[in-house]
Amino acid sequence: MKGLHGLIFAYGKHPGLRELAEHRAPASVPFGGRYRMIDFILSNMVNAGVDDVGVILHGNYQSLLDHLGSGKDWDLSRKHGGLRLLPPFAVVQHRDDSTFRGKMEALAGVQSYLENIRQDHVVLADSDTIINLPLQEVYAAHLCSGADITAVCTSRYRGDLEDGSYFQVDGSGRVTSTVVDLKTPEGLQCLDIFIMSKELLLRLVEECRRLDHYSFRGAVLRDMADRLHIQTYVWDGYAAQIQTLAEYYTRSMELLNPSIRRELFPPERPIYTKELNVSSTYVDPDGGCVNSLVADGCTVEGTVENSILFRGVSVEKGAVVKNCILMQHTSVGMNARLECIITDKNVRITEDCTLVASERYPMAVEKNARV
Repeated sequence: MKGLHGLIFAYGKHPGLRELAEHRAPASVPFGGRYRMIDFILSNMVNAGVDDVGVILHGNYQSLLDHLGSGKDWDLSRKHGGLRLLPPFAVVQHRDDSTFRGKMEALAGVQSYLENIRQDHVVLADSDTIINLPLQEVYAAHLCSGADITAVCTSRYRGDLEDGSYFQVDGSGRVTSTVVDLKTPEGLQCLDIFIMSKELLLRLVEECRRLDHYSFRGAVLRDMADRLHIQTYVWDGYAAQIQTLAEYYTRSMELLNPSIRRELFPPERPIYTKELNVSSTYVDPDGGCVNSLVADGCTVEGTVENSILFRGVSVEKGAVVKNCILMQHTSVGMNARLECIITDKNVRITEDCTLVASERYPMAVEKNARV
């Protein structure tokens, strides 16, 4: 799709992710054994033929820079266009807190980049939505409808319901009103993926900048619903918006369901990630690995059940790991027992240690910790 440019918002903070987002942006939180959250929406764009993608950053983004690099693993390493990482070109000077208050302020911060976009249309998306969307179909529907903005939404509520946007629509799917921050959701839930023309985007950015309006869903989706033609594209396939530790755990464990894996990783729309050259995984015949996702480079000599192991995890003899998510280079010592635990990278669980939580309230162990 040569007419579509990608913009990904990767500046947000999710305090609910706690230990997982202390040292990284939510966009680079590991997910699914070998991926980062941003890999999904970025791969959606690449699979739809989007050649140019800008990733809007702000703070705590070193991990994301290390992961994305030049964009080579997504075939976006180009002399002209390709992947562009966008620290803010302009910051707010009249406030003590210079972090972005919303999408419109973030877009105003990279306005010079927006003005030089080569394509006629732009797709805007959050970086922490786990989805495999046929984006080329959304773009075709947008062009066919003649809408000012096409918003991807779902009738299957996902994520933090009280922090979402919801659309009321007419019989043609056109938005008649937008409500936000509902305690009891109603209508279609917005998945924060939008397509519009570059020309309209620049007009909206300039108008919101002039009026000091910073929220896209408030200033545009809600307040301009009567003057803009906002059309919905309903996606009732798998989608997860992850903002809390409990959501992260639940959505991760859903990947143990083969039907969800098939839906999220169809061969015609692969999810790309940074490639690492690691050895094959070894599972000791005297140990066991049941209903689990195990990445390359792992050594399993103990027992692993209903768990997700990232690259380079080791589980020593006598150790038992159940219903856990162990990130890269976690090591579990002999005779240790873990249940409903999330470990960040490079965690060492010592011999005979026992950590037990519940599926409803999983426990997270911070990066580089020794327990």
